[in-house]
Amino acid sequence: MDPLTLGALVAVLTIAVLFSGISVAAGLLVVSAGFLIVFDGMSSLSLIPEIFFGKLDNFALLSIPRVIIMGAAIASTRAGADLYEALERWLTRIPGGLVVSNLGACALFAAMSGSSPATCAAIGKMGIPEMRKRGYPDGVAAGSIAAGGTLGILIPPSVTMIVYGIATETSIGRLFLAGVVPGLMLVGLFMVWSLWSTWRSGQASVLSAGSYSWRERMEILPRVLPFVAIIIGVLYAMYGGIATPSETAAVGALLCLLIAVVIYKLWDPRAIWVILRDSTKESVMILFIIAAAGVFSYMLSSLFITQAIAEWIGTLDVNRWVLMGTINVFLIIAGFFLPPVAVILMAAPILLPIITTAGFDPIWFAVVLTINMEIGLISPPVGLNLYVINGIAPDISLRTILVGSLPFVACMVVAIVLLCLFPGLATWLPDLVMGVAI
Repeated sequence: MDPLTLGALVAVLTIAVLFSGISVAAGLLVVSAGFLIVFDGMSSLSLIPEIFFGKLDNFALLSIPRVIIMGAAIASTRAGADLYEALERWLTRIPGGLVVSNLGACALFAAMSGSSPATCAAIGKMGIPEMRKRGYPDGVAAGSIAAGGTLGILIPPSVTMIVYGIATETSIGRLFLAGVVPGLMLVGLFMVWSLWSTWRSGQASVLSAGSYSWRERMEILPRVLPFVAIIIGVLYAMYGGIATPSETAAVGALLCLLIAVVIYKLWDPRAIWVILRDSTKESVMILFIIAAAGVFSYMLSSLFITQAIAEWIGTLDVNRWVLMGTINVFLIIAGFFLPPVAVILMAAPILLPIITTAGFDPIWFAVVLTINMEIGLISPPVGLNLYVINGIAPDISLRTILVGSLPFVACMVVAIVLLCLFPGLATWLPDLVMGVAI
């Protein structure tokens, strides 16, 4: 069978298997084993365990559970509430300071947790009721937090960036730095839309809020400074040449646990056990997907599907930006149905040779890919962040949350366009800190 035809058959059957409700990792293993048996014989099954466990034999993978522990430790405390309250007190005199403080808190919390659902839940529990009480439209209140929560997979440390780095053998340190400027740009776009939307709705009076005394502003700072210190310390350790990303993640996880215990009095061993238990479950799930995706990639390569697709794309007489637009559409659609980690692991082996042949920077592409995955987090039918927000504010209908989130999807599309026009937004900081990649 022609490799391209075989590739189309693999794609159709993979989608059908994943839509059956089976877990992503198990589905990839089933599809991979099935095609290997049919085309390479039963003897090919003996290779699957070696490939599966060999994919996990990577020191960089240790950073994943450590980053997850960071997020779980922070999410188990009232750190999100403290961040929100601190920013509210300091930004309240700015027109629209409340929505600005919510989005700022999302950005800071994302930098500590690396988790989009955790960011949504931590900031949304305080921010959504307060914005609604002040008169902000429900769509702005819910949509801004849902969109702000997606920053967890873009602003470092990011599990998806780690997974991309492992899948494509790209520097994780560079990937982390590449997400900083685009992440801040997205925060700015979200803030501009939220303020304009509130003003347009005829509720401009809510853009001004009460004031806090200097004493009230200063007394909240000690609750926030330890987290700022963690962010600065982790970045210094990584880019100051002191530690590798995996070692830095371990230090960050330890510091986050210490803050949870010392500052937030998380003395109960059962609470710490819950953090470690939940982190282990999520880590095993991600590592299982990574290993299964390794088997899936081997199957594609063994049947010459990856090579045939790359060769076919190379023969197309199309502008490279048309090609990139097609890839973006594919990623957005895939993100509608699959979690970011699964999309990255399944698509990266196929897309990387295509984008490098077309002259695109893989570091830049990682940021574009991640923003596409952010769109998937606030888009149905999966739209994980939508359901997190609905759980926080059940009286706001899912439709209202979705409609409120759509303008932020447009902001993400604008961000992708800006990155295409100005690739330096993603590559400038990594080149500045770590030197130009050779």
